[in-house]
Amino acid sequence: MSDARQQYDQIGEAFEGFKTLPLIQYGEVPGFLAMVGDVTGKSVIDLGGGTGFYARELKRRGASDVFCIDVSGEMIAVGEKLEEVTPLGVRYAVGDVVGMGQVGTFDVGVAVQLFNYAEDVATVEKLCRVVRANLAEGAEFFVFTMNPSYRFDGPPLDKYGFRCEATGETSPIGIPSKITALLGDHPVSFTAIPPSRETLESSLTAAGFTGIEWVPMEISPAGIEKYGREFWDDFYGNPPLTMLRCRA
Repeated sequence: MSDARQQYDQIGEAFEGFKTLPLIQYGEVPGFLAMVGDVTGKSVIDLGGGTGFYARELKRRGASDVFCIDVSGEMIAVGEKLEEVTPLGVRYAVGDVVGMGQVGTFDVGVAVQLFNYAEDVATVEKLCRVVRANLAEGAEFFVFTMNPSYRFDGPPLDKYGFRCEATGETSPIGIPSKITALLGDHPVSFTAIPPSRETLESSLTAAGFTGIEWVPMEISPAGIEKYGREFWDDFYGNPPLTMLRCRA
């Protein structure tokens, strides 16, 4: 997954700014944290965790141990710098999840956009097996991903802080996409191949996960209050993001 490393090494600290964009601030963050729920006293592995945004938040919410791994050294460096400024006890490591082997036995696994950079279906399957090997029996695994059913000919997402375009290429995994985060005068673009539902479900099942459930992302009450309900109509009519949970 070297493409992911190169893309995110170039983003670095700008990645933290993603969390201020409307779709992330009022959709992804509250929605994903609500799905993960109470982690008090639980050990958590954050796979492809970037700068450790969720790792830090889950540690603040009572997780006993949080380990964050990402393929981008630049992203992990940002997380380690934030840990120095505000020590929480989050552990960071640079590494490709595909080849990391077993690094522990965790009660909870979280993965935000982890599966977008696999080169082929076999890599998605291997990712799922590696994740399963690092989770305790019965542990929960929570995934946040681009919606495989997103229609690229729908209304633009610019007002939500993002632009999402099909690249026109083909892949056995899913539809290759170009995502642009509209960060003021310095937009950041990267490419991804979000797996289809079939690819992700079959790969998780083959790895031994059960109870696979897709969870629609909702906009928080704060987001409705700030922008009004009609502002989010395009999002609800064609959701670009979705979530999934299952059990090891």
